[in-house]
Amino acid sequence: MSTAEARGVFHRARGRTLDAFPSEKEREWKGPFYFIQGADPQFGLMKAWSTGECDSGGDEWGQETRLTEQAVRAVNRLNPKPKFFVLCGDLVHAMPGMPWRKEQTEDLQRVLRDVDSEIPLVFVSGNHDVGNVPTPETIEEFQQTWGDDYFSFWVGGVLFLVLNSQFLYDASRCPALKQAQDQWLDQQLSIAGQRKCQHAIVFQHIPLFLESIDEDDDYFNLSKPVRKEMVDKLSKAGEEIGGKNLKKKKSLLVIEYELALGDGHFNWLLGHYFLRKQNMKKKKEKENPKRRV
Repeated sequence: MSTAEARGVFHRARGRTLDAFPSEKEREWKGPFYFIQGADPQFGLMKAWSTGECDSGGDEWGQETRLTEQAVRAVNRLNPKPKFFVLCGDLVHAMPGMPWRKEQTEDLQRVLRDVDSEIPLVFVSGNHDVGNVPTPETIEEFQQTWGDDYFSFWVGGVLFLVLNSQFLYDASRCPALKQAQDQWLDQQLSIAGQRKCQHAIVFQHIPLFLESIDEDDDYFNLSKPVRKEMVDKLSKAGEEIGGKNLKKKKSLLVIEYELALGDGHFNWLLGHYFLRKQNMKKKKEKENPKRRV
């Protein structure tokens, strides 16, 4: 695959939209469709976790490669084809500036190039992609590698919003970038309201919460003030119903929330925290309670 072709695969999010779906053709409902969501392929995590060195880059990722190849084959076999395949962050384990980051990224992109060309790829930034405390430089690196870090697109009458959740977690080193995303999101929600959007789906990496919107702040969730701000923001896009109507939906692999808005719904789909990680954390907490993935 040439450099130009690779950019067409991995840089479809440009100008705060996804070029795979012309919005003027996709704003109207045309019937049921589906998409595939994955998260945290995180090349390098398994070796780093097994050795208790999760803060390292992880110098092996053969198992992650095989699992991702298996996922790609499964997606390619689907009939009818999904509208798109979204990965909700932590694409590789090595954070910006760490060893093995370049190699992990190259191997992940090599595997993802085998996704059916008729199934667009959508990339969401995670903490391992832009850093726990992102900077303008780490955001620029992500954009050069994977495309825009936040954007929106329409498919079949549904509005999809991709957010950079690290701005919601800790934007102390890039406040202007967070402000830009906040303003952009307000504009998107205003447009959704004007168009009387019935269904919207939000993709981000860090969950608002794991079990309850009132739970304590943790590494795996966003702070209480941010949760309230986000719920209020989306509630106002429909009607003022407050956070009590935000509920977690059961899922085997990822966390999903649903927020009822009059006749419509906002859904969040996320990454960052998996049941398998919860079990791993319980198993390892006596050895090192501060392990982070």
